[in-house]
Amino acid sequence: MNVINTTKAPEALGPYSHATEVNGLVFTSGQIPLNTDGEIVSDDVREQTKQVLENLKVVLDEAGADLNSVVKSTIFINDMNEFKDINEVYGEYFTDNQPARSCVEVARLPKDVKVKIELIAQVK
Repeated sequence: MNVINTTKAPEALGPYSHATEVNGLVFTSGQIPLNTDGEIVSDDVREQTKQVLENLKVVLDEAGADLNSVVKSTIFINDMNEFKDINEVYGEYFTDNQPARSCVEVARLPKDVKVKIELIAQVK
């Protein structure tokens, strides 16, 4: 197992890594919409989704993968009424590759953000 961390993504909020790689698969920890200073980027769900995906891009890059190598994503949201906005931003990032995906509404997310996403990808 290879542990992956990068200074280009916000620091983990607990005792975990940004991702791990095992047998050519990268498993990211869930990312929330923090910038590298650890601050929430905005209260707007579209901006939050964009920041989460930008964070995931740099984690995947550090692991030798990218969005085109994602095989599965899981999205956690705190309000299913915002699904359309989240889905539209998500679709801007997954144009060529549309991986399997789950999206669930949860009662609460860390720092009371609106969206959290985790990915599984293949190393290029």
